[in-house]
Amino acid sequence: MWISERRNPTCGDLNIVMRDALLFPQKHFLHWVEAMSLLGLVSGVAGMLDVLQTVMPSDHHPAISDFLHDAKRFVLKNRQIADEAPLQIYCAGLIFAPQSSIIRTKFEAEIPTWICQLPRVMEKWSAELQALEGHSGSVLSVAFSPDGRLLASGSDDKTVRLWDTATSLLQQILESQSSSVSSVAFSPDGRLLASGSDKTIRLWDTATGALQKTLEGHLSFVLLVTFSPDGRLLASGSDDETVRLWDTATGTLQRTLQGHSGFVHSVAFSPDGRLLASGSDKTIRLWDTATGTLQQTLQGHSGFVHSVAFSPDDRLLASGSSDKTIRLWDTAAGTLQQTLESHSSWVRSVAFSPDSRLLVSSSNDETVCLWDTVTGTLQQTLQGHSGFVHSVAFSPDGRLLASGSSDKTIRLWDTAICALQQTLEDHSSSVSSMAFSPDGRLLASGSYKTVRLWDTATGALQQTLDGHWSSVRSMAFSPDGRLLASGSNYDTVRLWDTSTGALQQTLDGHWSVVRSVAFSPDGRLLASGSDDETVRLWDTATGALQQTLEGHSSSVRSVAFSPDGRLLASGSDKTMRFWDTVTGVLQKILNVNGLIDSLEFAQGGSCLITNLGIWTSSSSKDSG
Repeated sequence: MWISERRNPTCGDLNIVMRDALLFPQKHFLHWVEAMSLLGLVSGVAGMLDVLQTVMPSDHHPAISDFLHDAKRFVLKNRQIADEAPLQIYCAGLIFAPQSSIIRTKFEAEIPTWICQLPRVMEKWSAELQALEGHSGSVLSVAFSPDGRLLASGSDDKTVRLWDTATSLLQQILESQSSSVSSVAFSPDGRLLASGSDKTIRLWDTATGALQKTLEGHLSFVLLVTFSPDGRLLASGSDDETVRLWDTATGTLQRTLQGHSGFVHSVAFSPDGRLLASGSDKTIRLWDTATGTLQQTLQGHSGFVHSVAFSPDDRLLASGSSDKTIRLWDTAAGTLQQTLESHSSWVRSVAFSPDSRLLVSSSNDETVCLWDTVTGTLQQTLQGHSGFVHSVAFSPDGRLLASGSSDKTIRLWDTAICALQQTLEDHSSSVSSMAFSPDGRLLASGSYKTVRLWDTATGALQQTLDGHWSSVRSMAFSPDGRLLASGSNYDTVRLWDTSTGALQQTLDGHWSVVRSVAFSPDGRLLASGSDDETVRLWDTATGALQQTLEGHSSSVRSVAFSPDGRLLASGSDKTMRFWDTVTGVLQKILNVNGLIDSLEFAQGGSCLITNLGIWTSSSSKDSG
């Protein structure tokens, strides 16, 4: 009601709107979110905040605009918590908000007094806005509607899903594919959605979800589809080594473009629709869309070309390849302008921002990279996916970035806060784990076979620790910062001297990936959790195994000692288990609704802070 009454203010009402809009959330924002949660309406809160932002000129009222932006970030981050336990917004919601969050600052007094020690959190909101979950297979393609209100995703699970970008809610599921959906694309007017699968292309009505047409003609799997700028043509690339052009009104095949000697992974129209670029056999080919004649062949990649994209200003063509590079070409001359290198594996997808200033790329190395198209410099590396990132797309206004991955999620990123503070470069493979020292002066980063120690103030590399035989999946500093423990995919834990970089101990015993490590408060014990479903306790001085704690029926993803060191908590198969560290006896089991990826005892030890909420010593989840 508060929002709806202010959607269309008159000029005379504007000052009242501004006054109320500032006063109400400053006093009652959390109460409002709580009430909406209890009514089952929390999913609409983000959209309501968007509505309010449209009547708030940010240049005239920056304080209100900043508050609303922060409020939306808070709601998106905590929507699931609010749905399940509304009062948790005062506990988990606030204490896990970034230090500089406006909501956290204004409502800090609402944090329950029984929380003795607050967890370490980020200084600012990260670039990741939301993870959209629902697909049961890899997400192979994502695309925004022209008005930015919808996001389409195509998956290995044979479905297309339509999402509301304001609320992140699922709007429709389009089913009728007999195979993986490799590509999705909206028509320029947003009325149609094309999906490529098996040997066919399907055209859907985006309003009703009804199938309009099925385009048949390819002899093998359709890998990519895209509409021409005027919407009259649809181009498709296929495993049959051809590009086909279709009339979208009638569904008839107009042209078949032949010449590639490999799978056609990507196609893209130029902004004026006169040219079509196709990527395949280490080459990019440019075709005249009116005649179907080949205009130019661009050579330079040493691997298959997986993605091509024209810049909106028509000056550049970007291509991403299995040779791990992105190349920028002058579209007029066909000459290579720049080669962009940072990814450690195949480049799966490339896309330009609406103003042509940024290029985004995604890769099998599980990262998304943002590049300056003028200088070719890497602006930001976005991490969060746990699988190949198959597809990326900018929203029409450039404010959102979507990425789809084999981890079965779509992630939405805020491009406005992709602000790079420092780039720490030296790893030759993906960074799989990180940890800060207790005093914050060192950052440890784990990668394939190595750990690196960095000075956080200067960004300088301090030490390179070699010895692991595989990727380093978990790390922790000892309480005094003198030791670093690292757990590996190759089932070992290693203890390092942080001042000299010398290996102190190799702890053998696990027979699978070591996902979590933690030191006891006095530094004498180290706990390790593994995919072998066990927790092990080690003597850090001698490296001797003290206890093997068995009982979990799945990977142990997180471990933490109580402040007095007498208890160890471990998170795994929708349970948390509490163990006596002296005897190894199981003390308690708490059932939870999800995976415990992180856990930490509060200072007094009376409650446990996790990624799913806060639990008290009474064995039930606290609701605030």
